[in-house]
Amino acid sequence: MTEAAHYSELDLSGAFTLSSPRRNSSLSISLPGDVHSALLAAGEIPDPYFGTNEQAVMWVHATPWTVERAFEATPADIDGHLTLTLENVDTIATVFLNGEAIAETDNQFVRYDIDVTGKVRAGTNHLRIAFAVTKDVAKARADAHPFPIPFTYNYLSNGLPGVHMNFVRKAACHAGWDWGICLMPTGVYGRMALRRSRLARQESITVVQSHGRNTVELSITTRAFAFAAGSVELTHEIGGQKLVDKLAMRPGENVFTHTVTIDNPRLWWPNGHGEQHLYDFWTTLDGETTKRRLGLRQLDWVVEKDEIDHSFKCRVNGRDIFMFGSNWIPADALPSRITPASVRDLLESARAVNQNMIRVWGGGQYEPDYFYEACDELGLLVWHDFMFSCMSYPSNREFLANVRTEVTQQVRRLQHHASIAIWCGDNEVIGSLHWYPETKAAPERYVANYDRLNSMLGYIVEDEDPQRRFWPSSPSLGYMDYADGWHLDTRGDTHYWSVWHEAKDFSAYRNVNPRFASEFGFQSFTSMKVIESFTRPEDRNPSSPVMEAHQRNVGGNTRIIETMTRYFRFPSDFEKMVFLSQVQQGLAIKTAIEYWRSTKPRCMGTLYWQINDIYPVASWSSLDYGGGWKLLHYMARRFFNPINVVAVPQGDALLLKAINDTPDRATVGLEVLAVNALGGTRPLSNVTVTTEPGGALVAATIDKADLKPNEFLSFTWTAEDGKLLGENDFFPEAYKAYDLAEANVSTRWEGSEEAPVLVLSTDKPAVFVTATTDVPGYFSDNALTLLPGREARLSFTPRLGAVATKSALAASLRVNHLRETY
Repeated sequence: MTEAAHYSELDLSGAFTLSSPRRNSSLSISLPGDVHSALLAAGEIPDPYFGTNEQAVMWVHATPWTVERAFEATPADIDGHLTLTLENVDTIATVFLNGEAIAETDNQFVRYDIDVTGKVRAGTNHLRIAFAVTKDVAKARADAHPFPIPFTYNYLSNGLPGVHMNFVRKAACHAGWDWGICLMPTGVYGRMALRRSRLARQESITVVQSHGRNTVELSITTRAFAFAAGSVELTHEIGGQKLVDKLAMRPGENVFTHTVTIDNPRLWWPNGHGEQHLYDFWTTLDGETTKRRLGLRQLDWVVEKDEIDHSFKCRVNGRDIFMFGSNWIPADALPSRITPASVRDLLESARAVNQNMIRVWGGGQYEPDYFYEACDELGLLVWHDFMFSCMSYPSNREFLANVRTEVTQQVRRLQHHASIAIWCGDNEVIGSLHWYPETKAAPERYVANYDRLNSMLGYIVEDEDPQRRFWPSSPSLGYMDYADGWHLDTRGDTHYWSVWHEAKDFSAYRNVNPRFASEFGFQSFTSMKVIESFTRPEDRNPSSPVMEAHQRNVGGNTRIIETMTRYFRFPSDFEKMVFLSQVQQGLAIKTAIEYWRSTKPRCMGTLYWQINDIYPVASWSSLDYGGGWKLLHYMARRFFNPINVVAVPQGDALLLKAINDTPDRATVGLEVLAVNALGGTRPLSNVTVTTEPGGALVAATIDKADLKPNEFLSFTWTAEDGKLLGENDFFPEAYKAYDLAEANVSTRWEGSEEAPVLVLSTDKPAVFVTATTDVPGYFSDNALTLLPGREARLSFTPRLGAVATKSALAASLRVNHLRETY
């Protein structure tokens, strides 16, 4: 064969024909994309998200589908060694090229590089992918397994029959979850390309950083697949340096390591702690060029014995940093709707409320490259689960080999990102051993089964990414420790769900003292604009079939309303109930995070469940489906305030603790008022304190007896120059116990038409004052406590390309507060 002059790539994405052997018609599908989206665009199915249409589209995932297209190739396109690369094929499929079966796929998370040299002809070619019915394949594998492995109860929500998703490598939540619809999508969601190489193609580039006093040494490992023996040229370029080497290749995989030293490096820091500088890093192998961006940082997880048990904290560039964050699920149940713009929008909202960590949850998926690139740019560290969740998995040779390919590829793909902080074996799989009759009846068998898979994951991380910590599971007490990580709070990471699932009081969050809280949450209804998108007016009742269909957690709507009666007077209509549900959701998470932050350095991280929704649903999210801000997200900006003051009840006293999660010492002035809910204030304390970087201290102590009936605490803190740093309040009784004033909240607009400022004021105390508008975006603050004589000035940040003029905002402005709910 004549060697090709250089590398080239033929993009095979675009319009395909979609058909099924069970249907007489065919239609167009755009790939990357999914079958449901194509059927919806063609009018073949109703909107799965509307009403109870989930049941009406169940036939789609019970149907085998085929996608196919013709493509043209020139003699130059096929002059060399050819690779057909397919990424994110979902899931069980046979790939045909010009009528010949060339590959079988059975793992959504594997990149398939198929050697098609000599199989592509000049002129017209035909590519076809025939998908099997995933749930049928999964059941057959489960039935054939020598002992039962139960699937998660999450698949049984709303009367669904369940799917043996633990026997196929596909996003577990595709079959539904306690916040997710069951669609079981089919399609291809990633790269589809015919790659032409002269001699070799790139497989992966990994980078290990060694930090010195004023230097960072990069050890760069290049893996390349050679089709034949020969030599190639390799070039690495970064930081103004260029490394060129001539490499001798042997057929198959080749591995080469080179070293580059960066002098006087600009370090990468998490959000809130410094800049996110990224170095452009170019690699060219045999004419094939790839670009990555490297953030130079040293990251360690400090897990060591202390006076309590063992610490669990993240240290970046020598600084112990408290993790402010949340849990991430796939951005949409319809993969076609997951775009760089929609994902970026969600991540920017995380950064906007001071978050510095996102946990990619193990029942979802390894995200596209643009997700991690955005996290690098935004300073969001990533706690990354491997894709196993809430149930046991097989550990036979075939399954382990499949997973080994998957995890090795994914670690090599993502390892260079500054944002990747930790690899975690799974989500709640250790805990699930205690959930099912089968696993409880034979614990020794299922623990051994678990360890085969989990140990392999740890060994892969040791081999492929030795500088990053592998954590066995979330929650976990540590290596080879299968004890109860759900309730022991002296070491490891904690999932604390007693407030939601056991209906405990919000104050129960103060009865646990985690070292790192990686999951906890409380539900609310989604916002009215979202509810209107999937309901008719007659459906807008929490007990209607549609609202219950959009509640995936058994008894969830009941729990929201029952909790509401504990803390608030019952709302007068459905819209006010929705608003109040979001108030109480925010209060629950505020209670937890403010207290846990106050216990630092015992607790060094809080990742609430969850930041985003996969479709319109009542859930634990702080962002609505579509990215709108719920009240929890607004409250997150305040309870993740880097310099914060929080009230902690302790016996007959209220401790006001000043917390400093910045890299600098901070001196703050604290003013504390007693406020009568009907009107009137009186001073209780006015002090100045200095907080050390990363510190927490008692700034003031208030005797509970100092508060008169119907009074609550309001406190503000300022910097030395008088700039307001934050404000907070504390109600010692349930809100329903207070006689709230019928406040008149006034609004006016200042600023220019293009940069408007909303000014809020009140004649009497008003609680949870919330401004909303139909323009996509968010105000600088919301869910406010307004006092007479104190104006709140709110700017507005548009989202998704919206134009936020003063007139546009004013046209749909609405203002709510607690007293108006009853």
